[in-house]
Amino acid sequence: MFPGGRAMAEYLFVLHTDDNEKATRCFQFSKIAHEKGHSVNIFLVDNGVEWAVKGKDASQKTLTGDCPGDYLPYLEENGVTSGVCTPCAKGRNIDEQMMLANMKLDTGGNLIDMAATASVFNF
Repeated sequence: MFPGGRAMAEYLFVLHTDDNEKATRCFQFSKIAHEKGHSVNIFLVDNGVEWAVKGKDASQKTLTGDCPGDYLPYLEENGVTSGVCTPCAKGRNIDEQMMLANMKLDTGGNLIDMAATASVFNF
């Protein structure tokens, strides 16, 4: 609960691409929502699962001067829950040992359950 009894919101951020700009915004808004005290989940599908891999170059700057690497460390350090589509990851030979600490293999069924109660942002 926020001051004044206002309830926290639930947000689900879905990233389906390895596009640097879309990833930057997905992770930026996830960080902002988490810092504001909201419930945040991230779900990576399709080529978005590439962002789960430790050591991926996240330093490419967008036109606004920021990059995924500006936000990913915060999300990992603060344990922001990040689901990674299991068949998408396995099809790219990505397993949990290769992933950032807050990233876990997950299912489409769980994605649907989270979406049922959250405001969903797609990138």
